[in-house]
Order: sequence, then structure tokens, then C-alpha cells
Amino acid sequence: MECRAGCGACCIAPSISSPIPGMPEGKPAGGRCIQLTEDNRCKLFGKPERPAVCCQLRPSEEMCGRTFQDAFQFLITLERATRPE
Repeated sequence: MECRAGCGACCIAPSISSPIPGMPEGKPAGGRCIQLTEDNRCKLFGKPERPAVCCQLRPSEEMCGRTFQDAFQFLITLERATRPE
């Protein structure tokens, strides 16, 4: 499966604890990645400086759903379920 062009839910919903260029402390859940363009495309896609966690996340029908809202809700639910207490 390919990413839905202009979705960007995976660059907003989950937290990222590793450094991102321009975000040395990572990003909080629900926060927009600084590397996400206005049209919701990753500026680092395919580049070596893209964080490993981003490279390892692969689109799936379950995760992406049919819309941005489906994907966002799935990822927020996953974020909450895996958050350290």
C-alpha cells in the first residue's frame, strides 16, 4: 500500500522521541512535525536524515483507513495505548 498523498496523519498524531531535523527533542503527540509541508508532505521522505521511526512506519489499510480522520484517530488511539505511564 502507498501513502495517501497529502494525508500527513503519521506526521501529526504520534509522538516521536528521537531527534528530527529542526526538532532536536522530537515532537509531542498531536503536534505537527516541522518537516511537514503545508500540503502535508514530508520534506525528509527518502532522505538519510529522516528519523528511523518514520522510515519503519509503513502504511496499511488498518492504519490509514479511508480518510485523514480515520488515520489520525487510529494513530492517536495507538499512541494512547502505548504511552508509558
